[in-house]
Parts: sequence; C-alpha cells; structure tokens
Amino acid sequence: ANTPERFLHAVVEAIKDGKGTISTESKVLAATPYSFSARFEGAPGTNPEELLAASHAGCFTMALSLILGEAGIWPERIDTTATVTREKLETGFTVTKIHLDVTVAAPGAERGKFEAAAAKAKVNCPISKVLRADISMDARLAA
Repeated sequence: ANTPERFLHAVVEAIKDGKGTISTESKVLAATPYSFSARFEGAPGTNPEELLAASHAGCFTMALSLILGEAGIWPERIDTTATVTREKLETGFTVTKIHLDVTVAAPGAERGKFEAAAAKAKVNCPISKVLRADISMDARLAA
C-alpha cells in the first residue's frame, strides 16, 4: 500500500515581516530561516525555489543512476544542478522553468544509451512527475 509521507513543515511566525521557519521530518532542515528577504533579496535562509531545485536535482540524479545501471552503464560520478527560473508575470510570481544540467563520468558509455537514459530520467523522476500532477488540499481555519 502507498502511505503518504510528510517531509516538510513550514511555519510563518510573523506575517507582517514575512518571516518563518521550515523543518523537515528528517531534521536535515530544523527551524531553517524562511523569509521574504531570503526569497527575494538574498538574505540568509532558504526559499521554495531553492528547495524545489534541490529536490529536483536529487531526484533526477537518483533516477538517472538507476536507469543508467539498467542500460549497463555504471557511472563513477553524476553531478546535477537544477536552476529554477521565477518570473513576475501579470498573474504574480511564477516558476516558469527548471533547467537540469547534468555531467556524468562513465568511461566507455555509449552516447546514445546515455542520452536515452537522461531523457527517460528527466520525464520519469517523481519530482518531474509531481510538477505535472493534480494538487489536492485540505484547508482549515484555526479557531
């Protein structure tokens, strides 16, 4: 059975100042600063776009490693960077693009097999899929 997992918890502490914290269930992030200034002005802390990029790069890299192995390619190293583009559109700030830049060290790998594996990983890693998924929500107003 598929069991939903909760990984990230965000708390906004002061709406007026746009400050809060983000924690993950694993505690890799524990009350990590999260603010308007971290998101838009380069202040210390994290932001949704940075977390999305890190998640996508990690997920894609794991998927690519698996798919390369299935193709008989055994990489020595996979280095992936995800760049998220956020633009201010008429409807407000929008993530308009994610670019994956991957370099793989795999001596003797056949270019065609490598390119097919990379394309398959890009489409099939769970984070790529969630970016096309239906989003559900439960919203409650605290008393």
